[in-house]
Amino acid sequence: MATATSVSEDSKRANRSALDRLSGFVAADMEQVNRLIVERMASPVALIPQLASHIVAAGGKRMRPMMTLAAAQLLGYRGIEHVKLATAVEFIHTATLLHDDVVDESDLRRGVDSANAIWGNKPSVLVGDFLFSRAFQLMVDAGSLKVLGILSNASAVIAEGEVQQLITANDISTDETAYLQVIQAKTAQLFAAAAQVGAVVAGASPEQEAALASYGLNLGIAFQLTDDVLDYSAKQAELGKTVGDDFRDGKITLPIILAVARGDAEERGFWQRTLEEQDIRDGDLEQAMALMVKHGTLTDALERARGYGKAAREALHVTPASPLRDALEDLIDFTVERAF
Repeated sequence: MATATSVSEDSKRANRSALDRLSGFVAADMEQVNRLIVERMASPVALIPQLASHIVAAGGKRMRPMMTLAAAQLLGYRGIEHVKLATAVEFIHTATLLHDDVVDESDLRRGVDSANAIWGNKPSVLVGDFLFSRAFQLMVDAGSLKVLGILSNASAVIAEGEVQQLITANDISTDETAYLQVIQAKTAQLFAAAAQVGAVVAGASPEQEAALASYGLNLGIAFQLTDDVLDYSAKQAELGKTVGDDFRDGKITLPIILAVARGDAEERGFWQRTLEEQDIRDGDLEQAMALMVKHGTLTDALERARGYGKAAREALHVTPASPLRDALEDLIDFTVERAF
């Protein structure tokens, strides 16, 4: 995909600095979050902190907890409860990653061996459950039933999204509506909840709370759309992933859905053999990518991502103008433009 791989170094640096700017605003709070993560991962069962710290140490951009911290700060919050909530958000996210790697039978996570590859599936699932439990303890500690309701609902919706993705896997009749329902549930819901609880703890007005939830939801959809495009980009190597993992796993993402819809009978037969029957042969990934380029599906998927990014930007307009709000807008650009 020429547009996704012919990125200039200046563009890469600009994208990284966009995330760095937001990180700078919440750096002090993130230090507290990181300390609380270490504290709440502790357990007399040695395998639990060992396995949990492995996936936490693997890195990641910490976008979700940063959104909680930034939303609270944007609205003038000066307490400490947002640190607990950001930690809870990160624990929910980490738990879902542990479970996802088991479901997807992934051997790598962010360029290093996944927890299930090292310790096996059973410990990974159980430590994921432990982190979910720690997240709920932190929600209770924060002392807000509204926050507890938001994050517990998000956890349930995420699980529903994962199950729905299993149902649509290997099914080339999946349409764009069903796909968007999956990514809204399994990815965007936690982005939305992360931003919303930051607003709630800051005592936001109903309009501001809804706006930040909308910001997170649309940003999360844009994030997943971009991830799905990246799976067919050589840029995956920079992210510690191999090109075409979704194709090999039979995941039906938007670039595939559009290619199937725009292809002829022969092309549909190719998608049926490779994705539904999982009969993948040498050269099939290259052919799949060529069909996506032929029908412009990667470019169109990124345009969809930009559309959701625009909606996220518009949602922020009801919050106070400030350099921090500018940084949250920059995060939108980082999310979409990382594919270039």
